[in-house]
Amino acid sequence: MYSVSNDGEGHEAAPRKIPPASSMLWVRNLRRYIGSGAGLGSEALMELETKRILLDIFKEKQQKSAEGGAIPSFYKKAETRRRIYKLQSSEAGEKQSDLLLNADDLDAMWVCLRENCVIDDAIGAEKMNYEDFCHIASVCTEQIGPKCRRFFSPSNFMKFEKDESGRIAILPFYLYVMRTVSLTQARIDMSELDEDSDGFLQPHEMEAYIRGLIPNLAQLRDMPAAFVQMYCRIAAHKFFFFCDPHRRGKACIKKILLSNCLQELMELHQESEEEVTDTEQAENWFSLTSAQRICDMFLALDKDMNGTLSKQELREYADGTLTEIFIERTFDEHVRRGKRGGGNAREMDFESFLDFVLALENKDTPEGLTYLFRCLDLHGRGFLITADIHTLFRDVHQKWIEGGNYELCIEDVRDEIWDMVKPADPLRITLADLLGCKQGGTVASMLIDVRGFWAHDNRENLLQEEEEPEEE
Repeated sequence: MYSVSNDGEGHEAAPRKIPPASSMLWVRNLRRYIGSGAGLGSEALMELETKRILLDIFKEKQQKSAEGGAIPSFYKKAETRRRIYKLQSSEAGEKQSDLLLNADDLDAMWVCLRENCVIDDAIGAEKMNYEDFCHIASVCTEQIGPKCRRFFSPSNFMKFEKDESGRIAILPFYLYVMRTVSLTQARIDMSELDEDSDGFLQPHEMEAYIRGLIPNLAQLRDMPAAFVQMYCRIAAHKFFFFCDPHRRGKACIKKILLSNCLQELMELHQESEEEVTDTEQAENWFSLTSAQRICDMFLALDKDMNGTLSKQELREYADGTLTEIFIERTFDEHVRRGKRGGGNAREMDFESFLDFVLALENKDTPEGLTYLFRCLDLHGRGFLITADIHTLFRDVHQKWIEGGNYELCIEDVRDEIWDMVKPADPLRITLADLLGCKQGGTVASMLIDVRGFWAHDNRENLLQEEEEPEEE
């Protein structure tokens, strides 16, 4: 703004100074008015009160943090979440357990099924159609309660194979109910043992689960108390071999429940009076016979009794039929250096020995074949070429000749392996090729074990010997 002076010269007027808001009387009065809470609506009062409470809480936390000051706040939040989740899981598990069928309920259901089914005259099997199915559902609900109703849904009936009359056999249905109940109970029990509630079990948690099962498994009830800890260690290791392929030291609970390992363990529910042969017990990793066999094997190999196996000691495994190069490669790939002793000392501990045995006894599985392929892959390239096959089979050939067998042509064996695998790339064999050809376990046996090659070479005679008892 310009003004005209007396001498006629125009100049800029000085700006007006505005006093600060805090000095104005009406502002001070308004602040006092609002600060007292007077004149505010209920929502505004609630908002103001909330801010005051939060401010007090914040100041209190700051004071406690200054006094205690060690644990970061994010850790406290994570720990609180874990505790809440653990409590929720426990409560949910208890509710779920109340809804599960117990042994008496399952027995009552089996009686209902047998009393209300029909006999198939052609094969003598006990069956039921959908009307029978609905009737049995009503009878079971009356006798057992509503908790059995969920098994008698139309969708469950449709899951089972039906004959020309639309009937299903009662035994597969009953086994389905038993397996569902068993898996649900296992899920609850494992969740309770999951200390950090992350859906994974660590080795000691899995061992605790198995220890709790022992009194309920008919074939393990008479286990000596001194052997329980070692048994749990051996049994848990199979779960981690198959359910923890990356060796992270924890196995997913869902993967455990869906694995064949749990089913194999539950087979020990069978009473020993039922005809369970020694061969069947030895083949089941979780049987007492198998666990004792593995312990005896390790102790027999451990000549110096230091709790670990050297290369020389491991060479005696399976009566010394494994090749030198395979033993060397096993130590290179699967045995940690310097765990015992000093310098470059490297020996196989019991856990590594369990992996070794599991791989050799499960060569046809992806997990077992993956373990063995790392040993066969001499240069760590992820594939085998003809020179690798020649190198690997050379030791087998030497043991073969030393055993008094006929002369072999290594090139013929190499060509036979190529024909068996039919690799995608004709110049190299990968792990995927071995898994895809369905004969990967046989190929691995031929390259690492003279007894495995002998079994392949005499496969027709062995097959004929197996068929002869059936013909008699």
